[in-house]
Amino acid sequence: MKASIRNAALSMIAILTAVGLAACGTDGQSASGTENGPKIGVLLPDSTTARWETQDRPFLERKIHELCRTCTIEHGNAKGDVAMQQQQMDSMISEGVDAILLVAVDSRALAASVRKAEEADIPVIAYDRLSEGPIAGHVSFDGQEVGRLQGRALLKAMGDEVPGAEIVMMNGDPSDPNAVLFKEGALSVLSGRVKIGKEYDTIQWRTEAANLNMSGAIAALGAGNIQGVYAANDSLAAGSISALKANKVDPLPPVTGQDAELAAVRRIVRGDQYMTVYKPFPPEAAAGAAMAVAAARGENLDRVAKDKVRTSEGKTVPAVMLTPVSVTVGNIKDVLVNGGVYTVRQICVPDLVAACEKAGLT
Repeated sequence: MKASIRNAALSMIAILTAVGLAACGTDGQSASGTENGPKIGVLLPDSTTARWETQDRPFLERKIHELCRTCTIEHGNAKGDVAMQQQQMDSMISEGVDAILLVAVDSRALAASVRKAEEADIPVIAYDRLSEGPIAGHVSFDGQEVGRLQGRALLKAMGDEVPGAEIVMMNGDPSDPNAVLFKEGALSVLSGRVKIGKEYDTIQWRTEAANLNMSGAIAALGAGNIQGVYAANDSLAAGSISALKANKVDPLPPVTGQDAELAAVRRIVRGDQYMTVYKPFPPEAAAGAAMAVAAARGENLDRVAKDKVRTSEGKTVPAVMLTPVSVTVGNIKDVLVNGGVYTVRQICVPDLVAACEKAGLT
C-alpha cells in the first residue's frame, strides 16, 4: 500500500511537470526568472507552523522555476497577521502580478482581497486552504480524511480505554476552513465512542496557546482522567505534550498530530506523541506550482486539475485533492525515510539512538 502511495505521488509530479513544461516551453532562461516573464505571488500565512517555510516554500519555488524558467516569484509571509496579508495582497495587485498562490491567514477576512484580485484580472489559487471569494482554483488534501485518520489512530491507541474514555480536543484555528474539516472528520469517528472532557479552538495554531489550554484541561479534569488528546496538528501536539509533562502526567496519553514535522517524528520515536498525518508536500507543491503557472499564463486550469470544488460563492472551480497518510512509529521508515522526506540521521539524534533501533530506523 505504501509503495502505491509513493508511486501515485511520483506519477502526479511527473504528469504536472510535463504539463507545466508544455505550457511554458523551453526558452533557455535562468531558473531565477526574468523581468519579462510572468510574475507569481506566493503568500504564506505564518512562521509558527514549520511546514510553510521549510517544506512548501522551497518545493513551490523550485517547481515553479522548473515549469517556467522565465517566471519570477514574489514571496510574502503574513506571520499570522490578517492585516499584513491583506497589505501583501494589495501590494501584489498594485504590482500587477500575473497570478497569486494564497494560503489565507483568515479565509473569510481575505475574501475582499481575493475579489480585488479578480477585478484586476489576477487569478488566485487557494493553496492548502479553501479561501473565500472568487478563487480560480484550489490545491489541498481531503481535510475530513485527515480528521478521520487522527480519530481512528486515537481510538486504536487508547485500546481498552474505549468506550467512554475522556479526551481533550485541541482543535485548530476556526478561521482556517481546514481546521473545521479536520474536526468534522475526527468527530465522525470519535462521537459516541469517547467523552470529550474539554475542547478548545486554537487561534493561529499557536503552540503556546495549546500549552495553556492543556494546563487548564488538566486542572479541570485531573491528570489521571485524560485518556487521549486529539491535537489537530504537530504544533498543538507539542504544546499539549509539554503541558502534560510539566504537570507530571505519566504515562502520557496518546496524542495525535499532523504535518509530519521533524520534531514530531522524533516525539513519535521517543514515545511522547502517538501519530502524525503526513500530507506529501512534493505532489501538493507540484500541483500548486502547475496551477499557478497555468493561471499566470492565462491557460485553462482544467489541464492541470482532475477534481472540482465549490467556492463560498457557489462556483465550481478546478482543484487537485490529494490523499493524506497516517504515520506512527511502525511506518516512519516506509513512509518518511523511504519516501525521501527525512533521513535516519536527521531523525535519530543521539538521545534517540536506542529508540530508533527499536523502531527499525537503522
